[in-house]
Amino acid sequence: MFDSLSSRLEGIVKRLRGKGRLTPDDVDEVLKEIRTALLEADVNVGVVRNVVARIRDQAVGAELSKALDPAQQVVKIVNHELTEMLGGQTLKLTYAGRPPTVVLMAGLQGSGKTTASAKLARWFKRQGRQPLLVGADLQRPAAVEQLRTLGRQIDVPVFSEPGDPVRTARRGLDEARRLGRDVLIVDTAGRLAIDAELMEQVRQISEATQPHYTFLVVDAMTGQDAVGVAEAFHHTLAIDGVILSKLDGDARGGAALSVKEVIGRPIAFASTGEKLGDFEQFHPDRMAGRILGMGDMLTLIEQAEQAFEKESAEKAAEALLQGEFTLDDFLAQMQQIKKMGPLGGLLKLMPGLPKEMKQAQIDDDALKPVEAIIHSMTPLERRKPELINGSRRTRIANGSGTTVGDVNRLVKQFQDMQKMMKRMGMSAMPGKKGKKGKGRGGFPGMGGLGGFPGGMPDLSELMGGPGGAGGPGFGGFPPAR
Repeated sequence: MFDSLSSRLEGIVKRLRGKGRLTPDDVDEVLKEIRTALLEADVNVGVVRNVVARIRDQAVGAELSKALDPAQQVVKIVNHELTEMLGGQTLKLTYAGRPPTVVLMAGLQGSGKTTASAKLARWFKRQGRQPLLVGADLQRPAAVEQLRTLGRQIDVPVFSEPGDPVRTARRGLDEARRLGRDVLIVDTAGRLAIDAELMEQVRQISEATQPHYTFLVVDAMTGQDAVGVAEAFHHTLAIDGVILSKLDGDARGGAALSVKEVIGRPIAFASTGEKLGDFEQFHPDRMAGRILGMGDMLTLIEQAEQAFEKESAEKAAEALLQGEFTLDDFLAQMQQIKKMGPLGGLLKLMPGLPKEMKQAQIDDDALKPVEAIIHSMTPLERRKPELINGSRRTRIANGSGTTVGDVNRLVKQFQDMQKMMKRMGMSAMPGKKGKKGKGRGGFPGMGGLGGFPGGMPDLSELMGGPGGAGGPGFGGFPPAR
């Protein structure tokens, strides 16, 4: 999502580089292109008009920083406006003094509401809470069974009973109190379109449960059509926040950039994939940075902290410092990186990468040949790759379904990386005494991502560069298409 808008905005900034100052004509040209970019992203026309007017006021009516060049001025102003369009502040959830904290989920049928309910329950559970899901969507066939199936996957109980949805929601609240559950998530019914019956039912459920938070689930791929849906639900329920589903889809982003401006409520969470773990709290400032091509290191660090096991990371860091980092250690670290999500998504979070690399279609299967080669080695060969002679290389290649050339490149580049990381480890310990110094938390110049020993690996090197044809990556395995 936002790829087209991001490309447009980056192009505007690029053309402004080198200018000494912004003339009125420059401002008019920039505003025209920004207006076109937002409209092409399917942002609501009224929202576009308001945003462009605010950008104009800041670009020509305010005393801009003398230290910034025109391109930086535009980035600063547009970044601020994008952040405001996306919600301004990250929604901070507070919990009821007398549990449970009740969350009501509303939205149209097909918006991904039931799946979002389960994802939200998993998110609360990771915050140390004990959620209970209530299946109050009694009209859609198999809706409750779908919720039960998802609940089993995340080990969260589901309450539902046939009959009246309002009574079911009320009974669910009683059940949460009986079980001592401190968060209650109520999944309500949807319709293909807004109608009086739908609104009356969800209003009655809201009255029966008195929710602390009411979230509207919006399909991010519906574009500015989501604005009318948001207005109708907000008029009935007083929405507290929006959950965007299918944010990973091939959409232009109009829904995300329009909803807050229209109803004055922020985007609270975003569903970024099909898996239950593909769900995150929405940070407007971080998303604005992604749109402007500035990356998102904070999200990358958070994903790393969740994926990397602290004990394993510290053990690998210790091995690095002692010069004992093996192919087994490398394989373990590579597998933990994969837990962070699709590699293409990770590249988009990294600041400073060229646009071509961020837009490259990275094939996650490209790492499989590397894994196959390492698995085809003996434990001794993984510890001491210098022992791998010609006959061993042939055996490893045959066992992994690769070529001797692939094995040669992997071994050579691992040895080069091993030497470099050892030097990094030593430089991280000024005044080191004996072998007791520890360089935990990342080495200088390597990214330093908390739990990453040596920081975030260079995925462009690992994957063989954007072209993948014999690039610097291990074996030049083709990552992009």
